[in-house]
Amino acid sequence: MVHDLIQRLQQEYSDELFEQLYRLYADRAIRTATAITGSAASAADVVQETFIRVYRNLGMYDLSRPFDPWFHRILYNECNRYLKKHARMVPSEISEETDLPPETDTYEFDRHGDVYEMVQRLDDEHRIPIVLKYLNDLAEKDIADMMELNVNTVKSRLFKARKKLKEWMLQRQGGSQHGT
Repeated sequence: MVHDLIQRLQQEYSDELFEQLYRLYADRAIRTATAITGSAASAADVVQETFIRVYRNLGMYDLSRPFDPWFHRILYNECNRYLKKHARMVPSEISEETDLPPETDTYEFDRHGDVYEMVQRLDDEHRIPIVLKYLNDLAEKDIADMMELNVNTVKSRLFKARKKLKEWMLQRQGGSQHGT
């Protein structure tokens, strides 16, 4: 379906076709950008810029390759631009303003506020691969390509992030299990 839509857009652009593409990807893009930037307002800006770049570069997209990794690469790059441009401040607690939209996804961060809050506490190096892997269900190879890293580096970052999240979950559950 996406392949046919992209092919039609490349042959003859129309607002209606681009709107279909937008509707297919906007919700997930907003959730991803919110999880990466930590702000729904920032996410909206990032997603807008992402779709502008998709529009400008759609003619250069190679139809022989899957569209999702290409799209997510642009989204990731826009999130990075935003994070570099603005001093990143990790929220200490999740408010209604920064919560993820209540849409079902591969991993429902919004239904697990504690997990989302802990993911937000991770540094960018570990948080972004977690978001890409579990919110967008991307393969480690796609994440590595997107982030211009070795696949083993991505696997290592995912392992360390999961380990840290597990530590924080155990601390939350028991507090005094390890002498704290």
